[in-house]
Amino acid sequence: MEGGDYSVTPLAIVAGILCCMVLAKIVALLGVLAMSVALFHGFANGDFFGEGRQLVAMPWGIVSLVDLYTGFVLFSAWIIYRERSVPVAVLWTIAMMTLGFFAGSLYTFIALHRSGGDWRRFWLGRHAS
Repeated sequence: MEGGDYSVTPLAIVAGILCCMVLAKIVALLGVLAMSVALFHGFANGDFFGEGRQLVAMPWGIVSLVDLYTGFVLFSAWIIYRERSVPVAVLWTIAMMTLGFFAGSLYTFIALHRSGGDWRRFWLGRHAS
C-alpha cells in the first residue's frame, strides 16, 4: 500500500458482510436457546395465572408488560411488512404474541438464512426486489 492507499477489495467487503451475517445467526440461535430454557423453566416451575395476577398488580409489572408488548407489536409490524403471504405473517404474529422472542429469534434466524447473505433482502423481505 503505497502513498496511503487504503482501498478495500470487493472480497474483503463480502467477507465482512458474511461475517456479520454469521454473527447475527449465532445471536438469533442463542435467543432461541435462551427463550427455550426460560419458557421451559417458567411452565415447569411457575404458576402462569397466579404469578400473572401478581405481575399486573404491581406498577412496574404493568410497565414491563407495556414495554414488552410494544416490542412485540413493532417486531410483528416488521414481519407483516416483509412477508409475502398474509396467512404466514398472521401465524408469525400470533406466535410472537404468545411465545415472545422465542418466535422472534426463530423468525430472525430463518429470515437471515433465507436472505442468502443479502442484508437488504433480510430487512425488506418481499420489498427488496
